[in-house]
Amino acid sequence: MAGRIRQSDIEEVKARTNIADIVGDYVSLKTGGVGALKGLCPFHDEKSPSFYVRPGVGRYHCFGCGEGGDVYEFLLKMDHVSFTDAVERLAARIGYQLHYEEGGGGPSEGSGNRARLLAANSAAEEFFRNRLSAPDADPGRRFLGERGFDANAAAHFGVGFAPKSWDELTKHLRGKGYTQDELLAAGLVSQGDRGVYDRFRGRLIWPIRDVTGQTIGFGARRLLDDDKGPKYLNTPETAVYKKAQVLYGLDLAKRDISRQDQVVVVEGYTDVMACHLAGITTAVATCGTSFGVDHIKVIRRVMGDDNSQGSVIFTFDPDAAGQKAATRAFGEEQRFSAQTYVAVGPDGLDPCDLRLAKGDDAVRRMIDARKPMFEFMIRQVVERFDLDSVEGRAAALRAGAPIVATIRDPASQSGYTRELARLSGAELQDATRAVRAAQRSGGQRGADSRERPSSGPDAAGPEQPRPLPQADLADPTQRTERESLMVLLQLPGEVGAERAARAVQVPFVNPTHAVVRDAIASQLSTLAQPGWVDRVLAEVPKAYAPTVNALAVAALPQDGDTGRYARSIVDGLIDRDLLREKAELTSRLGRTEDPELRRQISIAMVAIESERRRLRGE
Repeated sequence: MAGRIRQSDIEEVKARTNIADIVGDYVSLKTGGVGALKGLCPFHDEKSPSFYVRPGVGRYHCFGCGEGGDVYEFLLKMDHVSFTDAVERLAARIGYQLHYEEGGGGPSEGSGNRARLLAANSAAEEFFRNRLSAPDADPGRRFLGERGFDANAAAHFGVGFAPKSWDELTKHLRGKGYTQDELLAAGLVSQGDRGVYDRFRGRLIWPIRDVTGQTIGFGARRLLDDDKGPKYLNTPETAVYKKAQVLYGLDLAKRDISRQDQVVVVEGYTDVMACHLAGITTAVATCGTSFGVDHIKVIRRVMGDDNSQGSVIFTFDPDAAGQKAATRAFGEEQRFSAQTYVAVGPDGLDPCDLRLAKGDDAVRRMIDARKPMFEFMIRQVVERFDLDSVEGRAAALRAGAPIVATIRDPASQSGYTRELARLSGAELQDATRAVRAAQRSGGQRGADSRERPSSGPDAAGPEQPRPLPQADLADPTQRTERESLMVLLQLPGEVGAERAARAVQVPFVNPTHAVVRDAIASQLSTLAQPGWVDRVLAEVPKAYAPTVNALAVAALPQDGDTGRYARSIVDGLIDRDLLREKAELTSRLGRTEDPELRRQISIAMVAIESERRRLRGE
């Protein structure tokens, strides 16, 4: 067992270490006044920097959470290492030879020692890299070559090869003095009935490094047909590797992320390589897990994300998994101060395939053509619906409104309200109302929200009835709906079967009115027969009976021809719907270049105008 490090060495290492260099590996630091640097605190979540470092005195302090100390305390709190590990790490960084008291000759060798696990990973990385040039690594070299990566690219990213052997790596590392317990603790070997064996066998290997550049784990890609394991196999969770807190490529990208105020989040190791080689040197990827809150914290610290000037760009595959990833990322969007964007390659190509097919410029153009996250998510939601139907457009508007409602900037929210109206085919005033209603109800982030039906058993349980939506009589549309229901219930004979059949096809804005309309439609064959209102009452849910009763007894105008009045009210309802259909056809006509479809739309528009003239008695 190693002895204690000499106190004089501890002081010397600290004196020779610039604390700003160490903190700067984790936090983007900017000038914070004379002799001071500042950044976002790594120990608590904040949007404005209150974390200060003073290199001249070798100390840091956060005025937000109160954390502070010297360079050793920073590493102890940041990486949860022992004091000895912190000293040894800094000494190795500056090339200082430590001396140990009480007869100790070197670093401690306990299986849980962080320094030993990192050293074992480093030795394994060297082993894998050397094996990439061996004859049996041809599948790995071929895999890289087929994706446009040469030997220089492999060397730059530290790519290696794990031989198809039961324990070749194990024997190699045991020969270097690492114990079986250390190799197990590092996740380099696994335990089976026949003893320990290499975790990675016959696979292409990427070293996964922390923000300081130390190798903490590996990602391994299946190459051989007889390998029945998962396509990608990562190091398991260890004392040094926490996949939810690691971003592949961050060690290479961190400087440019800080300088450019930009980070590009891609979905795989080869995508990171392709982006960097194409000049997008701010690309990173998650390591076998979904993008989450801890990843955001890492990015914000490195990026110095304390204002709205930065850009966080996500790339997603267009498949179902990509859509799910986009939804998760959007759910955390408000944790960024920076603007969030989505970049999707042409034909759904990811950065690696795009570079291979169309070159480096195409990758750069893909990132340059990014779309704001809000626009992307609104499109994803709206496009799920049939926008050629009234019901589909209404549903699209309801689904998109909660997304727009969460936008913080009023000017941006106004702009996206117009965009939602355009994409869903709704009127701007309807989109505005929907967004405001979503704001009042608290909104609902994420595109996974499900619409609740306005009636039926799923809308409200029998123990907790919801109040029925009341008509807004200041709204001409709802007023016409109500008056039409009144004459259909009270004067069905005057309205006539033909008008009534056309009237019940009109989409109603008010949900309560729509339920009554549907009940009338179900009984049209008995229109104006004795017991008409009773039959309609029997069709509606019990909660709606008072509404039907009120409509059936509400006062109608006493003077004039009631029959003419009834017909004029229903004609007005139908005419509104014809105008709506005409507007939709006009919009479709402007969106299509197909001659045959344009002809059909024109014929339909002529028919609508003919029906409108007939209603007016022309």
